[in-house]
Amino acid sequence: MKSGSNLEKVLTSGQFAVTAELGPPKGADTEVVRRKVEILKGKVDAANITDCQTAVVRLSSIAAGVIMAQMGLEPVVQMTTRDRNRIAIQSDLLGASALGIKNLLCLTGDHPKFGNHPQAKGVFDLDSIQLIQMVKNMRDEKKFLNGEEMEVEPRFFIGAAENPFADPFEFRATRLAKKVMAGVDFIQTQIVYNTHKFAHWMEEIRKLRLHEKVFILAGVAPMKSVGMAKYMKNKVPGMDVPDEVVNRMEKAKEPRQEGIQICVDIINEVRKIEGIAGIHIMAVEWEEAVPEIVERAGLLPRPQGQ
Repeated sequence: MKSGSNLEKVLTSGQFAVTAELGPPKGADTEVVRRKVEILKGKVDAANITDCQTAVVRLSSIAAGVIMAQMGLEPVVQMTTRDRNRIAIQSDLLGASALGIKNLLCLTGDHPKFGNHPQAKGVFDLDSIQLIQMVKNMRDEKKFLNGEEMEVEPRFFIGAAENPFADPFEFRATRLAKKVMAGVDFIQTQIVYNTHKFAHWMEEIRKLRLHEKVFILAGVAPMKSVGMAKYMKNKVPGMDVPDEVVNRMEKAKEPRQEGIQICVDIINEVRKIEGIAGIHIMAVEWEEAVPEIVERAGLLPRPQGQ
């Protein structure tokens, strides 16, 4: 075992994993985190704590992760290279591990211009692939990025994100191969609405046999309204929302219930695809939908990692 995390145990035992996402508050109110943990606990194997998502200042992902772990929900701490240089990242990795964090998601992060401090200087000292490699070397070689050895290494189950829908499509599988070579253990994908294109991407993944080297969790998300569906279709780069999904939301008498049902239908489709090891439910600021999604998809009770 690389980290001893529950998520790692569930995946390595061959069980279908379920992770979710938890957005920390724009403030120091720990009750927001605690309330969301109570919703998700027992319904997922682990939950991601976003690291100032969309470049908006929020409660630290590491601090929120510690609160979660104390409450019995395993955190996947996200870490972006947007805000930290290699010194700060390595220091935070040591700190997170010392506090008992076992899962890490390595991201480049959204550019500061998209957030609430657009004048902030982006750091981007490393990219996500270099971050993966650095974390792996710290864990497996007990070495800092400069080659110095450390006494006690941080032990993380290393994750990363991947977008099967971004252009140019023909290079998406190759990009994942780079992350696999860098040492990633699991992948959470961009939200899947176009299951046909996703299945095509997985064909390319299987040709490279990457599904044998990394656990792939398909990203899914419930929609609240037809407006959200149209926004994601037309305004969000790298998102592929078919007309059929928009039409279902348009005709729905209860859009939120239809959004949940679409999410469940997609879960049932991606589960059939060879090489999919689990799902990652992204219902940020709608965590209440997660238990219903997991139950409707027949994914309860959750296993305890063996």
